[in-house]
Amino acid sequence: MIFASYAGQAFMILGIILGVMVVIALTAFIIYRISHPKLKQDDKPEESQIVDEELNRILKPIDDDEVAKEVEQYQDKDE
Repeated sequence: MIFASYAGQAFMILGIILGVMVVIALTAFIIYRISHPKLKQDDKPEESQIVDEELNRILKPIDDDEVAKEVEQYQDKDE
């Protein structure tokens, strides 16, 4: 009988502690979502834009005028 009353109190205290922890977690999550609105937006660049940026970063500019004209003509034909 005495053990049953202690067990009931222990489960009630555990329930209260878990309840408080859930309220704290939900409050923290709501504050995080309000302070970081970018997570809701999809501002992903297109794949072609990413590829162009990487190529421009890696490749050297063409110094020779004749080669530059040939490359431009090739790009015009490709499009």
